[in-house]
Amino acid sequence: MAIEVHPAIVKSLLWSSEDDTRAFAEALAKRVQSAGPELNTSIQLHGDLGAGKTTLVRYLLKALGVQGRIKSPTYAMVEPYNVISPDSGSVNIWHFDFYRFNDPDEWEEAGFREIFASPGLKLVEWPEKAGEHLPTADLVVAIELTADDERRVSMQALTAAGTRLVNT
Repeated sequence: MAIEVHPAIVKSLLWSSEDDTRAFAEALAKRVQSAGPELNTSIQLHGDLGAGKTTLVRYLLKALGVQGRIKSPTYAMVEPYNVISPDSGSVNIWHFDFYRFNDPDEWEEAGFREIFASPGLKLVEWPEKAGEHLPTADLVVAIELTADDERRVSMQALTAAGTRLVNT
């Protein structure tokens, strides 16, 4: 099996309002949807408490077609969703939050390996808490709250799938 090697592509943004977060999420949703039913993508979200990770995920899930209340998986660790689109068929989405992990081995014990091996979209908050157990992300999004209450956002594509999310 050949291993794809891609140079890390990094883009930086500045969000000055929640509308910027929503607009970014809607644009990202269109790029995610373009993958169709073959979607198998992992996006890691880094940032301090209150930086806007969950807000971004909520807007992204709404833009992808998730209906109803979108709960934070802080206590459950994962919230599953299934979206049916006329263009891309049925897509599984998992929103993870590993903030409450005390030990990276909890990822293994929770049985998440199977989910990450299956097709769909995996959105991961606090990925560093899972340590080396997590597979390589396709896209890493880091959100930093600035002194002016803006968000400095950097995106780093680590795979071909991540590059498509950043560049299209």
